[in-house]
Amino acid sequence: MEIVTRADRPDLRETAAAVFKERWPEFVFHDEVPRRYTDRAEKYFGLFDIMVLDHGSVVAGGWGVPVPWNGAVGDLPSGYDAALVRAVEAREADIPATTLSFMAAAVGESHDKRGLATVVLQELTRRARDQGLAHVIAPLRPTWKHRYPTVPMDEYAGWTRPDGLSIDPWIRTHQRMGARVLGTAPRSMVIEGTVAEWESWTEMVFPVTGEYVIPGALNLVRIDVEQDHGVYVEENLWVQHR
Repeated sequence: MEIVTRADRPDLRETAAAVFKERWPEFVFHDEVPRRYTDRAEKYFGLFDIMVLDHGSVVAGGWGVPVPWNGAVGDLPSGYDAALVRAVEAREADIPATTLSFMAAAVGESHDKRGLATVVLQELTRRARDQGLAHVIAPLRPTWKHRYPTVPMDEYAGWTRPDGLSIDPWIRTHQRMGARVLGTAPRSMVIEGTVAEWESWTEMVFPVTGEYVIPGALNLVRIDVEQDHGVYVEENLWVQHR
């Protein structure tokens, strides 16, 4: 296997994007904050935007951003969106980063069960250490939380197996690397759209105003038919690696 940055191999950009798209529901790609900040993040933080190649093919990838964080739970960003904003704006204001925040990691569906997500996270951690960053954190999007969209994240995070590890596979991956839960990321992503857009993103129909369970969502989406507006506020889980 070979690890490269996306800047090293721009010819694989579309392939890498397809790997990431396999793992997330469509509505996730309509968050306005990444639309405004991701291009700058890619420009500033290419060292932390990596792909794993196997015989020249993209099998996994991940990225992170360096952020200022003082180590206190109260100083954590409110989630994924806020971490991205903090990283970019701190870089533009010449505020030193102290911490790497993992933003996403994905493995191609045909390459599951090979430990590739751990490879990605370990490589990003190594790069953070080499750059002198003191902490590594992540706003996790737990793999199975969409099965329990009405359960608060802090309650879900406390559900464990007999061996003491989380019931959630993605949380377990981080726990096995020594990560500990810091708390919830209450407004990790906020996605808004018209009723028609939400119907398109979810392949559902929303005939009346109310809260709905939608495929792939960790929380409920609020649809207001009269105002032609839907909003989804996703709660994630902050963890810190050793």
